[in-house]
Amino acid sequence: MSETATVVSGVAERYANALFELGVETGQLDGIAADIDRFDALLAESADLVRLIRSPVFTPDDQLRAVSEVMFRAGIGGLAANFVKLAARNRRLFAVPEMFRAYRKLLAHHRGETTADVVSAETLSAAQVGDLKAALTSVTGRDIRVNAAVDPSLIGGLVVKLGSRMIDTSLKTKLNALKIALKEVG
Repeated sequence: MSETATVVSGVAERYANALFELGVETGQLDGIAADIDRFDALLAESADLVRLIRSPVFTPDDQLRAVSEVMFRAGIGGLAANFVKLAARNRRLFAVPEMFRAYRKLLAHHRGETTADVVSAETLSAAQVGDLKAALTSVTGRDIRVNAAVDPSLIGGLVVKLGSRMIDTSLKTKLNALKIALKEVG
């Protein structure tokens, strides 16, 4: 892991712990989770918003004004909004997505859930996510929360990361393995 990733991870964990503790104290864990899900959805929809939070070119005041307006229009308020604003003031806005991941991890642990990161070639339907949750629950014996992402380069299949285990059934990986096997034969 690079030094930059380690620094971001440490910052993210400290901020996420603080937000989680505030959520426990105020009984707002679920409200915070809903608001950060909404903010993540905004990031997924807007390359401009991603540039805003990642770029060191913008001043903290510019970032604060912009994310404040975005959150206001999206109906994101309370602790989650204050958290993002604090990150902007402290020049940590670039780490907000990682902070949210760390928060979700703490929340899942608090709830007794296990999080599975699932990457598919196409968006999974609600029924497919339900089937996947049921299969993973039967294997682990724990409630599963699925974080789904799409990577069209997989062609088909899934990549499932559950704790330290990773299951890669993607066609991309199978084709790469076949290509390597054919090179060894030839």
